[in-house]
Order: sequence, then structure tokens, then C-alpha cells
Amino acid sequence: MFEEKLRNYARLAVRVGLGVREGQRVLVQAPVDTAPLARLIVREAYAAGASFVDVRWDDDDVQLARFSLAPEGSFDGLSRWRVDAEKETAEAGGAVIAIRATNPNLYANVDPARVTTHQRALAAYRKPYTEQVMTNRLNWNLISAPVPEWAALMFPGVSQEEAVQRQWDAIFAATRADQPDPVEAWQSHLADLKRRRETLTGRQYAALHFRGGETDLTVGLAEDHIWGGGAADTPGGITFTANIPTEEVWTAPHRERVDGVVVSTKPLSYNGVLIEGIRIRFEGGRVVEATARQGQETLRQMIDTDEGSHRLGEVALVPHSSPISRSGLFFFNTLYDENAASHIAIGNAYRFNVKGGVDMSVEEFNARGGNDSLTHVDWMIGSGEIDVDGITKDGGREAVMRGGEFVI
Repeated sequence: MFEEKLRNYARLAVRVGLGVREGQRVLVQAPVDTAPLARLIVREAYAAGASFVDVRWDDDDVQLARFSLAPEGSFDGLSRWRVDAEKETAEAGGAVIAIRATNPNLYANVDPARVTTHQRALAAYRKPYTEQVMTNRLNWNLISAPVPEWAALMFPGVSQEEAVQRQWDAIFAATRADQPDPVEAWQSHLADLKRRRETLTGRQYAALHFRGGETDLTVGLAEDHIWGGGAADTPGGITFTANIPTEEVWTAPHRERVDGVVVSTKPLSYNGVLIEGIRIRFEGGRVVEATARQGQETLRQMIDTDEGSHRLGEVALVPHSSPISRSGLFFFNTLYDENAASHIAIGNAYRFNVKGGVDMSVEEFNARGGNDSLTHVDWMIGSGEIDVDGITKDGGREAVMRGGEFVI
């Protein structure tokens, strides 16, 4: 049964996630711990018609050794060939899939400034590729898979082998890979997300108001905003689903119209550090106060990446009854945890969330309310206590979510 589910998962990643087209080249990015899944993905991609499939391997221990042992002043150095592989694949009209799996506490004992210095240099060099991702100019996909340290964090008190198996079970359930026909299940789910995003786009709310617990936040929405969710299309007509799993619909906030206080409802695993108890206050769209019970220095450095990282680039709605939320599990991985709760993202906005945004200059995009940054970091603000109102252009209010559930 495990092997069948694993094959289902690889098939989903290629057929529903990437939507590989005949003759495309494919780049697979994978941690060495996930080699069995990566190899299945390679075979599935060829079966789907790929002309060339290559793998770029990653290794947590190698990265940890660098940030622990390398000399000061060396952390802005890059292995550019790793990014160039992404650029080359995109420029050739290819597809890129990444298996995002790491120890969430990998850098817990590392100076955050070292990691931040590297991330800024990497983000700057990688920006031409990131811009293609943020405009859906290529078909791309993110999935995940167990690694022992991550599994042990999710399932403490059991053997490593049992923890990894439990994590696989959780991943298969969250991605519908355990269902008799996973592809059919995903097609039905994607149709539901499409209906929801089209409904919200049609409403053209001026803002969303989140209220519940300690959160009282008004998020203005960009002019002529478009809601995304589920599948998307490249300019060449390739349909793909960027994240598996995905339960969200999202759009672009207005960079200058976010006000109030928001408190995280789940921890954030960022750059190998857990950040808990985030509390941020916005005025005129900009972060003016930010604290955290744990990981505050890492939070501060994340926000200080550049000017755009002081503002929002995404607001997303997720029902509290989503499968990941119902599981009661915290994954310590944003790909999963963001699909258990409504969330916002510091930093860069997706260009396709604004009508015509893909073809706009940065200045034009910002003038419509979009946001430009080297970073994009989602963190969770939803729960069963959160109500969301849509504020209409004439100042009226409509219920969008009550107790974390959609009512429209």
C-alpha cells in the first residue's frame, strides 16, 4: 500500500502539479533524504512526455556545516550554478518542481545574521527567476516529503522509523494521495477552488477586515485585484497547480492600506528557526511594531530584508475545516500549515493578482497597490475564532467568513 501511495503522489506531482507538456525539460530539486520520491518523479515526468529530466540535490547537513563553520564575511557567496539551473530550465520553456523538506530547527543554534546575509544575496541573484515564478511564466510546483529530523519534531516520543511513517501517512492524507483515484479527487477540489476565487474576484471588495482574539486588522485590496487559488495557466496554455496540497484562495493586498494589529495563530518555521507568538501592528500599510515570543531577532531580520518586506504581498483565506486543520497536526512547514489557516505574507506580491500586473513595470504595479520585495514569507493568522468581513467600495460590509468558515 505504501508503494502504491508513493506512486500516486509522484503522479499527482507531475500530472496535476507540473502539468508536464510533451517535449518539456524538467528540473527536480530534492533533498538527498527524499531520493526515492525524486526518482519516481523523474520516471513519471518521462512518462508524461518530458524530453530531459535532471535533479539538483540538496543536503541539510552540508548547509548546516557552512553556517556553523565557515568564516565571517563569506556568507554572501553563492553557488550560482544552482540558481542558473532554474534560470536555464525556465528560459528553455521547461518546468521546475521542488521537494521542500528540511529540519525546521536546522539553524536554531546558528547566528541568524549569517543565514540572513546568505538569503539576501541568494534572493537578489535569483530574482530574475523568481519574477518568472511570480508571473506564472513557467509551470512549477512545490511538494514535500519526510526527513527524519522533521518527522521526529512532528511526532515526538516514537522511534524515528515510526515518526517517518506517520509523517508519510499525514502527507498522503493532506494531498489526497491515499484516495482510490487521486487525480479525479484533485480535479473536483480544483473546481471548488475555482468557483470560490471567481466569486471573490467578482465582489471586488475594497478591503477585508479580520477580527477575533487579539487580531483586529483591515487589509485594503489592490485595485482591480484578482483572486487566485488552485490551478493556473502559463502564457503558453499549460495548466499547473503550484502547491500540493492547496486549500487557499488569495489575492494582493494594497501596499499602503493595511492597518491594525494581527497575531499569529500558528508558529512559523523560517530559515531553520521557529518563530512563535508573532504580533505585528501596521499603519498605512507598513509594519510599525513587530514582536515574537520566540525568534524575534529572526523576525526582525526578515522584515528588514528591504522596504517591500515591511509591507504585505498576499492575503489568503482558508476554511478552518480544511483537511490539514482537521488533522490537528502542526507540520512546521509553511507549505502545509498555510493550508490549515488563513494567512498573510510579508513581501513580494504575485503580479497575476492584479489585472494586467504581469506586464506592468514595478512602479506601475506599486501604484495599483502591488508590492515588490526580495522575499515572500507566509504566516498564519486564521482560526475557528476569526471572522472576516468584506468591505465594499461604498463602505458597506458583507460577511465572508464566520468562525473561520466561508459564508459566501
